[in-house]
Amino acid sequence: MKCPSLFSPSDRAFLGTAPSPHTAICMAVLCSLTMPFGAMAQDAGMGAQTEPASGTQPSVIQRVEIVAKQGSTELRRAASVAKQIYGREELDRYGDTNTLDVLRRLPGVNVDTGGPRMRGLGAGYTQILINGDPAPQGFNLDQLSPSQIERIEVLKATTADQSSQAIAGTINVILKETSRRSLSTLRVGLSNGHDRPVGNLNYAISESNGPVNVSLPVSLFEWDRQVRNLVDRQMAGTDGKTAVSEQLGTNTSWGWGYNFAPRINYKISDEQTLSLATFFQKGYWNYTTDFANRTVYGNPVFDDNAIQNGFWENRRGNLTWIHRFSEDQRIEIKAGVQQFRSGFDFNNLRANVTQLRTNGGNQDDAYTQAGKYSQLLGAEHTLTAGWDLETRERTERRTTTDGAGVALLPAFEGQPFEAQMRRQAFYIQDEWELSPQWQLYLGLRNERIVSESVNATSPVVNVSSVLSPLAHVTYKFDPKSKDMVRASLTRSYKAPSLNAMLARPVINASYTNTHQTNTYLSPDRLGNPGLTPELATGLDIAYENYLSNDGIFSVGIFHRQLTNVVRNITELRQVSWATAPRWITQPQNFSDAVTQGVEFELRGRAADLVPQVFSNVKGLNLRSSLSLYSSSIAALAGPNNRLDGQQPWSANLGFDHRFSGMPLTVGGNLSMTPGYDTRQTVDQWLKRSVSRGVDLFATLPVSPTMLFRVAASAGVQQFGPPNGITLTQLANGDYVRTDRYAKPQLNLSLDMRL
Repeated sequence: MKCPSLFSPSDRAFLGTAPSPHTAICMAVLCSLTMPFGAMAQDAGMGAQTEPASGTQPSVIQRVEIVAKQGSTELRRAASVAKQIYGREELDRYGDTNTLDVLRRLPGVNVDTGGPRMRGLGAGYTQILINGDPAPQGFNLDQLSPSQIERIEVLKATTADQSSQAIAGTINVILKETSRRSLSTLRVGLSNGHDRPVGNLNYAISESNGPVNVSLPVSLFEWDRQVRNLVDRQMAGTDGKTAVSEQLGTNTSWGWGYNFAPRINYKISDEQTLSLATFFQKGYWNYTTDFANRTVYGNPVFDDNAIQNGFWENRRGNLTWIHRFSEDQRIEIKAGVQQFRSGFDFNNLRANVTQLRTNGGNQDDAYTQAGKYSQLLGAEHTLTAGWDLETRERTERRTTTDGAGVALLPAFEGQPFEAQMRRQAFYIQDEWELSPQWQLYLGLRNERIVSESVNATSPVVNVSSVLSPLAHVTYKFDPKSKDMVRASLTRSYKAPSLNAMLARPVINASYTNTHQTNTYLSPDRLGNPGLTPELATGLDIAYENYLSNDGIFSVGIFHRQLTNVVRNITELRQVSWATAPRWITQPQNFSDAVTQGVEFELRGRAADLVPQVFSNVKGLNLRSSLSLYSSSIAALAGPNNRLDGQQPWSANLGFDHRFSGMPLTVGGNLSMTPGYDTRQTVDQWLKRSVSRGVDLFATLPVSPTMLFRVAASAGVQQFGPPNGITLTQLANGDYVRTDRYAKPQLNLSLDMRL
């Protein structure tokens, strides 16, 4: 039974069907474009007529990328707060088809399930912004093409003009602006899927007509992946006695989607501009799991096979008005609206017979309004005051039935569960260059957060207020700013997600009989409308040394003191939806905590960094980073009472080399995090294996307006599986161990300026 309020007729018709055939279109386009490579490379005269350049043909493309890199370094050096900036060269280097692949190579950033994470902390501790505004609910960076991005800014400490929901830091994705001249670009790509090639296409066009600039980027994407998981269990079986089992699961995921993001800039006058930025995305997904089961001992409970499918849809629109009263005064006012909705249909099968079916949908709406006034008080002194208002609403409907179609949760079926969060923020900040050596940033931000959850019972309302004083100081050792020290003292927070506040139970698929007690390792799930924000007081100190040829060396330390840390707690309870006691996992404000770390970054030309070895190698660039982390939860005894998901360290090592005398550039990146243990509760431990990854690429300009890329990525363990191990173990000896196996990824792409 589908949710009629969220599934359109076309959506219902699509569920369970094969992906769109645009893969064949992408393949055909790519083949047609690559066949005349030789002719294009020889036709230098025609290329020069449309794109005048000096030197050889490849130097045109290379020149554009170098400018982007220099601009990124200069922006980083001039910033009043510590930030890492990655421009077009870093984004284009590997030919990535999604933004997450770019982020996983950045220093101090890890990409795990749930999105990018900074400083080893969970995804919720890292704030994701799009053009300085919070990312829409349900937005996923892996569905955003790097070709739509101008640069990525990584901030380790918060600022007053942005939300303080950034305990670990902030990733700000800056999209490309509209061009002041007519321009169109095309990227066509192919990747190896599970059993067939998959394609992606990114096209962008910009037009200018007097005071009006318009741009329209369009992306088509699809995926076809397969991962195999070997699951070993020791836990209570169907007879309540200890059982040992093994399941080999084959997980196949495929689907497709598209997005487009029209932008319009209108120059009303020399003093006023008006811009409209929109974003629309829709996609369809399918997921199947097939298990091969083996009983080692006793009468184990096995996971069922699964067939799942659904769709998602994302809409967003932001209107910005800027008025410059004079060279010293300006005001900026923004208003935005966004909506995310999804629908799904889950079926758990045993011997091809449905055992559990869950279907429904979610809808998230958000409304934002912000503004700021800036006053230049002197040549190097700017005072800014502003406000930031936001309302988020989530509505969730679902129905869960057994194989006979009988509702498992009759008191909850079909009822809307709603959560709302209203945020009101006011701030003031002062940026002052006291002298050529000293730069000071002071800010004060107050955020009032009202959350309300409407469940099957009475509404639950929570009111929180977070006052965030902020101070950033920069000291430059020399007038050219080649060496500097930055220090930041901040206060930040993490608000609970709306989904975590919905007190609707989710029945464990292996224990659908509510007259039976489930197990600690197979619990039901329940939200908590009483969650309050986590608070953090932070100190950051960093040294930056800017080397020649855009090289940089930096080392930084950080410390965070956290209160009201949220953690999922599993307890045996008597619940309203079952006659027998049930094990329930629920997020709770659990304890205080402390985390700290040291972060190193070094990049530059090899001839400058290691002249004894690479003095004669002119086109080789090196990049490396190392981050060391530690943390402890006050409510848990050590050892390994660390924050969830925080690894002890992570490292990246990369290079790129442009051959002299030929237009070929090659490079690669190695990333690694060690295996580690986490004590999650008094009775539960989590073990994770070493995680390693390799990325390789090659680029070849074939004309002044055309660039060909080939890239490959894989986990190092893929050359000696498995490539990921997770072990959850209880004090009584029960455990669940999962070994993950996946195959390397190969990407081909062709970039063109049309």
